[in-house]
Amino acid sequence: MQNIFSQEHPKGLYLLFFVEMWERFSYYGMRALLVLYMVQSLMFSSQKAGNIYGIYTGLVYLTPLIGGYLADRFIGQRRCITAGAVLMSTGLFLLAFGGKELFLFSLFLMICANGFFKSNISSVLGLLYGDDNDKKDSAFTIFYMGINFGAFLSPLVCGTLAFKYGFECGFAAAGTGMLIGLVTYKIFENKLLFDKGLNPVTSGKVEVTPEENKKNSNLFALFILMLFTIPFWICFEQAGSSLTLFAEYQTNRTLFGFEIPTGYFQALNPLFIIVLAPLFSALWSRLRKKGKEPTSVEKFAAALFLMSVSYVIMIFAGLMAEAGTVSPLWLIGAYFVMTVAELCLSPIGLSLVSKLAPRKFLSLTMGCWFLTCFIGDGLAGFWGGKYETLTSAQLFAPLAVLSFVAFLLLVVLIPKLNKSLKL
Repeated sequence: MQNIFSQEHPKGLYLLFFVEMWERFSYYGMRALLVLYMVQSLMFSSQKAGNIYGIYTGLVYLTPLIGGYLADRFIGQRRCITAGAVLMSTGLFLLAFGGKELFLFSLFLMICANGFFKSNISSVLGLLYGDDNDKKDSAFTIFYMGINFGAFLSPLVCGTLAFKYGFECGFAAAGTGMLIGLVTYKIFENKLLFDKGLNPVTSGKVEVTPEENKKNSNLFALFILMLFTIPFWICFEQAGSSLTLFAEYQTNRTLFGFEIPTGYFQALNPLFIIVLAPLFSALWSRLRKKGKEPTSVEKFAAALFLMSVSYVIMIFAGLMAEAGTVSPLWLIGAYFVMTVAELCLSPIGLSLVSKLAPRKFLSLTMGCWFLTCFIGDGLAGFWGGKYETLTSAQLFAPLAVLSFVAFLLLVVLIPKLNKSLKL
């Protein structure tokens, strides 16, 4: 923990940490319940629920491309964050109290909300640090911990309320969390963020320096690296579909007479992030001092390999589940390995985009990062929807193969991408 917080950071970081924590609380609280809500309350088939889930989570990561463009060119990142928070809380309360008639409309509002919010809050964080790349790495690690504090609390709070009082209470709790984040942001944004991200960036306002020209030349290699995140997200986003259904129907959730709510399993990943992020920060710092820190590309390759390992674990769990429900340790182990993989990719990618993107295209480039999530999440929902038609082993085996093949391809490209992306 000391390695993360030992450097001085602007207070605006901690405001963004808090706001992002509540936004992720709202998103993951809703996500933990969405598939089960569709299957158990709206009486959708798992195939239909999986497809809707995939479309929804995919569009959540497509719209930041639009939100990033609007921020860069017309309204600025800060106004986009406000608009996103308002739309998110509105959509969640409609999901809670609007009934089946407003179900799709509420999802539409939350899709738009993420478009305004997601890429722009990360961009504002990058703007707080300018070209100070060393501090930027630790800043994004702190920020990523905020994401996961929210993601850890939300399945516990929203999942418990939904389990005891109904899905409506769980969704309403998620909406309340976003409101807390919105009010906090509006109170402190001018005092702690100054003018960072307040106005749109136009080409006439950005000084064209050799550093900016270098960033332009790095973009192609950055986009190639982004493509390798697609198989990662296909595997990772099974957490909200096939892995949730595996936890619900094929995992023994009774412990000392208490039935563990299915949503609790989605708290495992953020819990592991909170525990492991300081350790990884210390590891990268120690390796950096010794001149042995892996490059961002090498960390991405490690992430893909570890993701493959996590699904090898789930293949064995699926085979054992054919004879009856299995121990929750299988899911716990798989989520642990996935989390280690995530720490090698997601915060590293956010920081890398912040370092390499030209300032006039910062939010748009951040939106391109989330575009890969859109593609991966859409395919993840499609594949997760096959839960009823395939055995668990048949469902998980192609995911293990996919991530391993992507790992091998990236290993081949490591020398060229390392050279292109050298800061």
